[in-house]
Formats: sequence, structure tokens, C-alpha cells
Amino acid sequence: MSETFETALHARAAAMADACTRCGRCVEACPTAVAAGLTAAERADPAGVIGGIVDIVRGGAGSDGARKWAAGCVRSGECIEACDYGVNPRFLLSMARAAMARADNDDAARRKQGVDGFRHVARDVNAITRMQLDDALLARLGQGKPNTPPAPAGQGKTEPADFVFYTGCNVLKTPHIALLALDIMDALGISYEVMGGPTHCCGVQQLRAGDLATFSRVSESALDKLAHSKTGQVISWCPSCHVQFTEMALPAAEKTRGAKPFEMTPFTRFVRERLAGLRPLLRHPVPMRIALHKHPGVRGAVEAAEDILRAVPGLDIVELGQPGVGLQANELRVLPAYRRELQLKELEAAAAAKVDALVALYHSDHRELCAHERDFPFRIMNLYEIVGLSMGLAYDDRFKRLKMMQDADAIMADCADLIAHHGLDRDTTRAAVQSMLAEQPAPLRGAP
Repeated sequence: MSETFETALHARAAAMADACTRCGRCVEACPTAVAAGLTAAERADPAGVIGGIVDIVRGGAGSDGARKWAAGCVRSGECIEACDYGVNPRFLLSMARAAMARADNDDAARRKQGVDGFRHVARDVNAITRMQLDDALLARLGQGKPNTPPAPAGQGKTEPADFVFYTGCNVLKTPHIALLALDIMDALGISYEVMGGPTHCCGVQQLRAGDLATFSRVSESALDKLAHSKTGQVISWCPSCHVQFTEMALPAAEKTRGAKPFEMTPFTRFVRERLAGLRPLLRHPVPMRIALHKHPGVRGAVEAAEDILRAVPGLDIVELGQPGVGLQANELRVLPAYRRELQLKELEAAAAAKVDALVALYHSDHRELCAHERDFPFRIMNLYEIVGLSMGLAYDDRFKRLKMMQDADAIMADCADLIAHHGLDRDTTRAAVQSMLAEQPAPLRGAP
């Protein structure tokens, strides 16, 4: 029987389980073992914890410590760096969580959970994006009008671009960030095609539900859509999508197809590789004192962001001495109290350091932090807003302005023209707005 995407995933997990020596260094390196609820005794036996993960991956029940560690993983990636044997513990934890989900639910429940999660994301992305953008900007981000049939085969075809720029889904809620990324590539003379949104889903909702069969189909569909660049290179924006593809989908596709359909590079590392070409475009000093909000999950991304910021004339970059944890902000949702504590401490540290701006790298960081701008004496900005200021590029951060209203009725009224223009259902749109306001891990201070 020929190997399938799903069996390739299981085979890779089994090979890593066999390669694991149970030394426990991955557990020792994890920054969230305490927050995930591991007891002192469990942390004192890291070999037992990773041994339990291996047991879960192989179909066993594992141990309490292993299940807590898997459930509390925020994908920081320190475990990968700690392993001397070529094992990717983060991948094993993902497969362990999928196995735990399969054990808790039957096939129908898993499919429903995955479908419900996807529909929730699609609803919010489509509504929040269209509340902010006209047709031209939507098209620029690869988001044409919904329910528009594709062009007939052979029509509208042009030579492939050098790169595919893959937005993922959720950055479209904060479109000013994605549009700045495109402007920067234009200024660098990069030939690219934009792909993303719910029609190009990475399958994360199905993976979380433990529905590996649907995850496999969704992932393979996205792989085929993205494999259309002239160079065989995809530039990724979303760190979650990046990990999904590089640690799960692409290795499985290489096994089943004999080769990877493309290579993938995170946008910030892509820009840093072209820093020599970017420097002459950073013409305007940006006299600001800033601190960088950090997540280390994509290897080299934080360091690349720091290099890019150091190239901006006029910036004073300060260290807040706060831990950088997780793949991006919303990965910490599995540890809500810990997430809230981290954010509040960083906001207070930024205020004490008298920064002009707390600067985030990723879109989910911006969504969770931006409304705090009303309560603290500094701005919440994205890295590429800073770069844009130096290049003479800027977009209105409408998402932040809307979220700072903290009033669904006011937000709906502010966006009434675009809601009507795009024919958005008001009840569905209101639900998306309420979801946007609910994404507030650290509470705001009092009334606006």
C-alpha cells in the first residue's frame, strides 16, 4: 500500500519516538513547565515526562505529567534547541496532543470540532477584514469578493512570480501590517503573488481537534495552491502556519511525493537577508524609544527583527528584561493566567522604561496588546510600522482604533458603509466584533 500523508505523519512521529533517548533535556529547557501545572516531582523527573510523551505518540496513555506538558505547550521551541539527537520535541508534542484529542472524542466529534473551529476563524477573518478595506485593497491581499467563481482554465494566467507571499488567515484582521509587508517587498523589487485567507488554510483547526485525516486533506490542498512560485520559495507571515508547514506538512509531503513542493522562509528573516538593499530605503529618522515584544518560536525571527530595527536611523531600542515565551501571543491561550501575567508585567515594564512604543512582531500580539494603548503612556505598534515610518510608508491602524472603542455598537456604526458595501450579514458581523473585543487576555483599566 502506498504511503499517505497521514501515515507519513505517524511514521515520522514513530521514527522520532525511536530516536528519543529520554534524556529529558527538552523538558528541562521548557519555559512553561511550571505554568503548565507540572508538579515539583514531575519536573524533577524530566525523563519520565518525555517518556510519557513517547508513550502517548505510540498509542499509550502516557503519564499525568506528560499530558499536562503536551496540553500546556505554547510552541516556544527551546525544546528543539536542547535536543542533541535530531529529535523535534515540539512535533512530538503536537502529535501527542492530536492523540489525546482522538482518545477523548469519536470521529464525528473530532470532525465537528475541526469544522466549527475553521468556520469561526473564517467568519471573523472575513468580517473584520472587510470592515476595514475596500475592494482594491482586498484584492491586493488576495481576497477577492466571496463566492466569485474562478476564471476558466487558461484565462488570466501569467508567468509565475518569483515568490509566493503566504499571509495565513488572521493577519488579514490587521491588514495594515500585511499591506506594509507588500509595500516593503515592492520597494525591494521583489516579484510575488499573495495567497492566504481561509481558502488557503494550513489545517491547524483540524490538527487541534485530532482529525488527522481532514488535516491531511486541508494541508495537501494548501501545499498544491502555494507551490506556484518560479523559485520554489514561499514567504510566510504567520508563525503558526510556518510551523504547521515546515514541521508537519512539508516533511509529510516530501515522504509521499519524493520531494518538497517548496521551501518556506519567514518574512522577517527574508527581509533581514535583504537588509543591504533595505538600508538605503530607510531615509527618515524615527526618533523613538522602543522595546520589542518577543516570541522565540520561529528560529531566528526575533534576532532578524532586532537587526532590522537597528538599521532604522534615530531609534533607541531598550531591553525590558521580560521573558519571550511561545510562538506568538495567542499560543498562550492554553495557559490563560500565565498569559495575563506576562502581558501585564511587560506593559508595566514598558511604562517604567518610558518607551514611546511597545513594538510587536506578529499580528496576534498586536490584536491582544493594542487596546492597552488607551491606558498606558506609549503606543502599541508593529515592527513594520516602524520600518514604514523610516521609508515614508504608512497605513491607518483601523483595527486598533476600532478595538479601543470597546463598544460593539460604536464599531458597527463606524464601519456601516463598508458593512453595507460588502453585503455583510449584520448578526454574523456583530458576532465577529464581539469575538474581537473578547480577545483581551489582560484586562483594560476602567472605562475608555
